[in-house]
Amino acid sequence: MTRFFLTGATGFLGSKILRHLLREGHTVAALVRPESDLWRVRDCLEQTILIDGRLEEVSNWRDALADFQPQGVIHAAWDGVGNTERDNPRQAENIVSTTRLAVLSAELGISAFVGLGSQAEYGAANRLVDETVPTRPTTLYGMAKLAAGQMCEAICAQRGVRFAWIRIFSTYGPGDNGGWLFPYILSALQKGERPSLTTCEQRWDYLYGEDAASAIAGVALTAGAEGVFNLGSGQAPPLKKTVEMLRDLAAPGAELGFGEVPFRRDQVMHLQADIARLTKATGWVPRWSLREGLAETVRDFDARNR
Repeated sequence: MTRFFLTGATGFLGSKILRHLLREGHTVAALVRPESDLWRVRDCLEQTILIDGRLEEVSNWRDALADFQPQGVIHAAWDGVGNTERDNPRQAENIVSTTRLAVLSAELGISAFVGLGSQAEYGAANRLVDETVPTRPTTLYGMAKLAAGQMCEAICAQRGVRFAWIRIFSTYGPGDNGGWLFPYILSALQKGERPSLTTCEQRWDYLYGEDAASAIAGVALTAGAEGVFNLGSGQAPPLKKTVEMLRDLAAPGAELGFGEVPFRRDQVMHLQADIARLTKATGWVPRWSLREGLAETVRDFDARNR
């Protein structure tokens, strides 16, 4: 079993990664800010070694991490992931904190550094995207993710640390952030309201959170998994059909407000990950169908919002 240091453990995807690693018998130390809301990981706290601190204040927790003696790092933390923060100049601060973590990983003799990137690094590719597609980010968020990944790759290469950068497409599932599309729709339907939507003409790749966590863990645990990997379901059905499937599971017959919201100026119309490289390196494939994942998402939402 492996000793992992995990950042971002209290977030949606980070909490899935934490739970997956613990379930598989690994030992995990998680960096947690003092003000973090622990609701997603409360059932994991007794099994997790908590290191109090902020990512940008390395000197305050470096010794605690050294004492833990991690073998691998999974970096899932990032400030400013919401849509309203994608063009905030503070995105640049993430580059500094991420590269510092890569340097620290090398100094502590960690064998593998796995960071979470984003499909935003590609910009509006509007097609099936493999790792050879040119990176042309259109937001400061995408630019910062790209820069952080490139700098960490160079740092790890210089110091002999295995490096992997996983570009996440879209994930969903129980515990998702309330401002994203599916929780917004479910919240509106529960209140008897009509959710206001675009025409939902996009083709969109959604991956269930549990599948995403298993893929990330697979990369972290596979000695030959290096470089950039795209992570999605590999499928991109019409978003309108996905939204209607969610509605039918949650509130059959409820009205949906298609066309009430305009597209963003930089709206991507076709988001789809080519996951062939990831599958070849690790053997990973998604286990959850879209319908199964949406049904579980609805059940969890109803249970938490009765």
